[in-house]
Amino acid sequence: MPSSPSRPTRAAAPTPSPAPVRKVPQQERSRLMVARLVEAGRQVLHRDGYEGFTTNRVAQEAGVSPGSLYQYFSDKGAIIAAIIARWSDEVEERATTGLAARLGEEGPAMVRAVADALLEALETSPELLRVVMEELPPSQHRPRLVSFERRVIDLVTAYLAARPGALGPERSAARIAWVLVMAVENLSVRFVLDAPALSRDEFLDEVTALCLGYLDPTGATSP
Repeated sequence: MPSSPSRPTRAAAPTPSPAPVRKVPQQERSRLMVARLVEAGRQVLHRDGYEGFTTNRVAQEAGVSPGSLYQYFSDKGAIIAAIIARWSDEVEERATTGLAARLGEEGPAMVRAVADALLEALETSPELLRVVMEELPPSQHRPRLVSFERRVIDLVTAYLAARPGALGPERSAARIAWVLVMAVENLSVRFVLDAPALSRDEFLDEVTALCLGYLDPTGATSP
């Protein structure tokens, strides 16, 4: 999930996201209905994209009346917010769990493991990733993207901070972690969406070489 490389001096106030669910389901039947509508919405978003996404199409996909849908979701934006929330949770959990399990690696193996964990998480639903990154308004996904990035950056920062001798003099673990995570994340998104002429292993090899060159330009040490 790419982030903007520049940092504006004054950020515009974010557009408030609609509440994902109009009424919080209390009974199992209601919870199942919400899950059914969200999954139907996900299928419509995959098939028809953001512009073709309508509440009527979601209701039809779910096999319910539009009135039943409006009991739980106020509009198109609310359903999309729920879809993105669920998908983001899946990606974040997969990436952070995979990354945490691989942080015992050392040197190039660790760098490759970080790239592999992020790529693996993004590969779970390329169609939805494309819609999120290329069709949805940023206000629909930006807050969750920032939260996801923060968790990954914190994990990588902790790893690097525990190995200060590998960073060289006067290099910040947090700063290095931010650069690494942003680079790997953006490259992984483009790899998934663009399907370039290189294999998955080749991609990981190139990303590993890129990151190692940044971590240690002299080639004298390994992270």
